[in-house]
Amino acid sequence: MARIAGIDLPKNKRGVIGLTYIYGIGRSTSSQILKANGIDENIKVQDWNDDQLGAIRNSLNEIKVEGQLRSEVQLHIKRLMDIGCYRGIRHRSGLPLRGQHTKNNSRTRKGKRKTVANKKKATK
Repeated sequence: MARIAGIDLPKNKRGVIGLTYIYGIGRSTSSQILKANGIDENIKVQDWNDDQLGAIRNSLNEIKVEGQLRSEVQLHIKRLMDIGCYRGIRHRSGLPLRGQHTKNNSRTRKGKRKTVANKKKATK
C-alpha cells in the first residue's frame, strides 16, 4: 500500500484517482503530477515502483496538501469571522454562505431539525 503525505492510497485504483484521496489534490492536479513525472495515469497504485513513489512525493512537496492546507483554510475562515463580513457572520451562525434559501433546505449546515412549540397556524 502506497503511503503519501500521511494518507494510505487505495491499491486497486488507477493512479490518477488514487492521488485524489489526498486533501488538496483533485483530478487535474493529479494528472499534472503524473504527467510531470512520466507515469501513466492508467497504472494502478499497487503497480507503482519505489522510484515512481519517490518522484510523486517530491512533486507533492511543492504543493500545499493535507494538514498545511487545512490549517490555512481554517485561518481564512477565522479571518472572515474576525472582520465581521457577511460570510464570516454566516460561518459563525452555521448557515449557508452562498445565497441559498434556508426556509426548507440547508440541513447540512443547520443540523438536525429542532421543533419549536406552538408553531401551528391558528384556526377560526
